[in-house]
Amino acid sequence: MPLLKRLLAWFQPDTSRPLTQAWLAALWMGLAANWPLWKQLQTLPGVGIGFTLAFAGMVVAATGAVLSLLAWPRLIKGVLLVLLLSAGALAYFIGSYGIVFDPTMVVNMLQTDARETRDLLSWKLLASLLLLGALPAWWLLRRPKAPAQATAKRLRDNLAAFALGLVAMVLLALSVFATLSSTMRNHKSIRYLVTPLNAVYSVSMVGVRSLSGPKGPPVVIGADARLLPRAEGAKPPLLMLVVGETARSMNFSLNGYGRPTNPELAKLPVVSLKDVTSCGTATAASLPCMFAPQGRAGFDADKPQQNLLDVLQRAGLAVLWLDNQSGCKGLCDRVPNSPTSKLPEGAAPLPAGLCHKDELDGDECFDESLLHELDKRIAALDPERVKRGVVLVMHQMGSHGPAYFKRSPDDLKPFLPECKSNQLQDCERQQVVNGYDNTLVTTDRLLARSIAWLQAQSSRFDTGMLYVSDHGESLGENGLFLHGMPYAIAPAEQTHVPMILWVPEGGALAASLKPGCLQGLRDKPASHDNLFHTTMGWVGARADVYKPEWDLFAGCRNDVAKP
Repeated sequence: MPLLKRLLAWFQPDTSRPLTQAWLAALWMGLAANWPLWKQLQTLPGVGIGFTLAFAGMVVAATGAVLSLLAWPRLIKGVLLVLLLSAGALAYFIGSYGIVFDPTMVVNMLQTDARETRDLLSWKLLASLLLLGALPAWWLLRRPKAPAQATAKRLRDNLAAFALGLVAMVLLALSVFATLSSTMRNHKSIRYLVTPLNAVYSVSMVGVRSLSGPKGPPVVIGADARLLPRAEGAKPPLLMLVVGETARSMNFSLNGYGRPTNPELAKLPVVSLKDVTSCGTATAASLPCMFAPQGRAGFDADKPQQNLLDVLQRAGLAVLWLDNQSGCKGLCDRVPNSPTSKLPEGAAPLPAGLCHKDELDGDECFDESLLHELDKRIAALDPERVKRGVVLVMHQMGSHGPAYFKRSPDDLKPFLPECKSNQLQDCERQQVVNGYDNTLVTTDRLLARSIAWLQAQSSRFDTGMLYVSDHGESLGENGLFLHGMPYAIAPAEQTHVPMILWVPEGGALAASLKPGCLQGLRDKPASHDNLFHTTMGWVGARADVYKPEWDLFAGCRNDVAKP
């Protein structure tokens, strides 16, 4: 009888104890909330049920070990409440879109606005939060108060449980070591799918970087910024930089895509570069990097510094950032900037149909609103700077998903039927592609009309346009949707982006280039690294951070201006 009682006690643990609660939560999150991980493992070659069971045991043991250190009466329930709800949300997003949760994704999430968050909400997300997070949390909160226990004994028990978890994890890893090492080496994304340990690690890393990062204003770069002398009677430059969103190069017909996604640009003398790579796979990573002089290899997001806009403004140019998205990620804080919804004084209202109220009663506008009353926006800038030249940055909503159908107006939907849901995995893949391609046709019209506006300014300015997207997008290839994969393992769909140049004949830049050299750039490799230096070279700005070898036009110029 005593043995039977002990066995029954083992299967009926005292759930009022913090340590018991920690391990029961580890078992639930490790097994149930990681269903996308177990599903993914079963698709990998050479991975059988035995390895999956061992890996599941490792996840539970590791999670239990970590939670054992937090198993204190006044702490554990609050910690588990947060982790359970997080696990429910992560299970949905990982299972639905194939995303991973790494430090870059945490930063991207923190910088997401209400409009972008709304596009990700769904009944399935609510169901996952309820079943995997809220229900076990409700059960947990109903557990009775923990029995009194000496602090020293509780500490010993917690440390023993921690050690037991580590030992169990190591033994299980050794039992499948060969398969484990090859799987983790060949499929690096697996490590980012382990819920909620991936969230704990990623949030901790972002917190540590934030606390340990340098304080104070951003580091000054290009302190010696200046403008090169212009020829007598030469017009000041007006360069439009269009920063695209989530556009991938392979879906641009200018780059060989089989569908006519660039019908208007195809009629214009533009140069589309076919082999361009991004700084990152998410806006929060790419945007600061592409406006920095160091390039992707040398850029350090943890060391705040000034950027291209600061250098151009210091050189004496008028700089304006217009935003139709979730903000400039700090890039435009020190230069004139405005959202599309904020119009300059005396401007006409935005035309009917260009904007609409979203579900949160906020204004959501199509990208064409970026062109509304541009003349008045330019007129509102410092006139002395405008005489020297203008750099106008337009930040698109572009092809931001998953609600692609919202990014194109009704008169620009040549590809039907399109997916009318943010649940991309529930739509036929062709419908997802249709909705996405419609957004590219919308961008095509924006760029064509931008060029038309620039042509109308040619009597006053030496005009030009450079378009480049911040990152690409997965549309269901290999089960992946959206973007944000760690760069080292990201597919080409997320890192190969379009870059389009419009250099008008008769302009100062075109006159300075060797015949045919501009067209020769089409097939040459390029990247976001080139943006900073190409822009400076285009508008005739120089500073110690300017690298002519990274200026796309430097090799084409008849007489390269010296820094």
